[in-house]
This record gives sequence, structure tokens and C-alpha cells, in this order.
Amino acid sequence: MSSSAAARPGLTDEQLAQLLELIRDSDSVELKLTVPESNQRSTITALGMDPLDLQIRQVFFFDTPDLVLDKKGVVVRVRRIQGKGDDSVVKLRPVVPSELPAELRLSDDFRVEVDALPGGFVCSGTLKGTPERGTVRKAVEGELPTRKLFSKEQKAFFADHAPEGVGLDDLSLLGPIFVLKGRVEPVELGGRRLVAEMWLYPDGSRVLELSTRATTSEVFKVAVETRSFLAGLGVDLTGEQETKTRKALTFFAGEAAAGKPEPAETPDG
Repeated sequence: MSSSAAARPGLTDEQLAQLLELIRDSDSVELKLTVPESNQRSTITALGMDPLDLQIRQVFFFDTPDLVLDKKGVVVRVRRIQGKGDDSVVKLRPVVPSELPAELRLSDDFRVEVDALPGGFVCSGTLKGTPERGTVRKAVEGELPTRKLFSKEQKAFFADHAPEGVGLDDLSLLGPIFVLKGRVEPVELGGRRLVAEMWLYPDGSRVLELSTRATTSEVFKVAVETRSFLAGLGVDLTGEQETKTRKALTFFAGEAAAGKPEPAETPDG
């Protein structure tokens, strides 16, 4: 069996050809695996991660209650990151790299990346920003308009791809999600970084995603090596793949549609 076939189980020849074309014109590839809840604790233990070394993140999404941005392939997200400050993202997916404007591809803040997971893949274009430290908290608490979290370039990118008549300040806050992030650099992978993110949802459910990045020239080699390493640790590679963003949007959109309960009255009325 070829390394390409081993690295991309479940893909048809047509899908594999499409993947290869997307990879060729992308900046990088992120290989991802969602670990079933029943295997999450044993996976973290097997990777040798110390819970006290994990970085805390708080993630917020913005969309309408009926997810009109999501339906258009637009993702608007901000984060508060322990020890690092805030960041913001406007993402479009799927994209065809060769069809993107040259000016956008030249931006230092724009990146085209293929996310590949067992049985599927998607190519995204992501425009990043760095809001002033503390502004994300102010915005989610209603002290600043949402647009203040995004750069001029991000606002233009959003306007180009959002549904007509929908502005950043029209969006609803969906979140937060608390995330614990850890990294290891196993010698078995030549010191390549392997990232684990545990997303903790308000209903008590969890998503554990393992990921590693690869250049476009080495992606299949990295995929085979990483898959072999994880299998050797007893990590379940056969579980249903549930993307963390999709789960977050669905959860909070459902909450928004149902309406949050009114706060109880105080004794003072």
C-alpha cells in the first residue's frame, strides 16, 4: 500500500486527487484526530501530559442564532489565551487556493491551510488579528462593539463574504468554550510537536482533538508516522470525527434559539 493511501483511509481516488491539488497550493496542512470520550483520559496519560502544564483558553464565536455565517462558510472567532493575550480570526471555508486574490495571499496575516482528518478534509483561508489585550473581555461583556475586535483587513474580508446586510455588530455572541491546550514533542516523531486540545462544553461533554502541522511536501510521511505512533500508544483511531467548532456553534445556537432563562428576582425586587 502506498504511503498516500495509508495516510488517507476512507478517501476515494477522486477525493485523494482533490486533496493533493489543494495541498499543492496551500501554505500548510494540519492533521487532526478526534478521540472518543471513552479513550480521552488514557490518551492524555499515554502522551505523558501534565495537567498542570496545560494552557487555559476561552473561545467565543459570533454568528446569528440561525447560523447564517456558518451556512456561508464564514467563521468569526475570538480567544483569550492565558499568558498570551487576545486574538481574533475571520475564516472562510472551503476555499480553492488558486482562486483567492493575490493581494490576500500576500498578507502576512492570511494563511491557507488544509485540515485533514480520517475520512475527510477541508481547505480554509484564515485572516488573523491581534486585538489590544483585554478588549475581548470588554466586548463580550458589552462594553465594546464587536467590530472593535477586528482589524481593517479582517473587516473587509468579512464584508466580502458575509451575507448581505449582516455586519459584525449584528452578530450574537456564542460562547464561551473553555479549552485546555497542551503540547508534547515525542522522540518517536523526531521531536515534531503534537498538540492536544480539550474543549469543555457547558453540558459536560468534551472533545479531545490531537493535531500536528506538516509542510505541504511532507504531509503524507508525517501522517503515516503520526498514525503509527498514536496506534502504538493505544489511541483509538476509529472513533467518529466531531469537529470542535461545529459542536460549539450547534450547541450555542440551540441555546440561543431556546432562549436563556430570565434571572431570578432578588429579594429587593
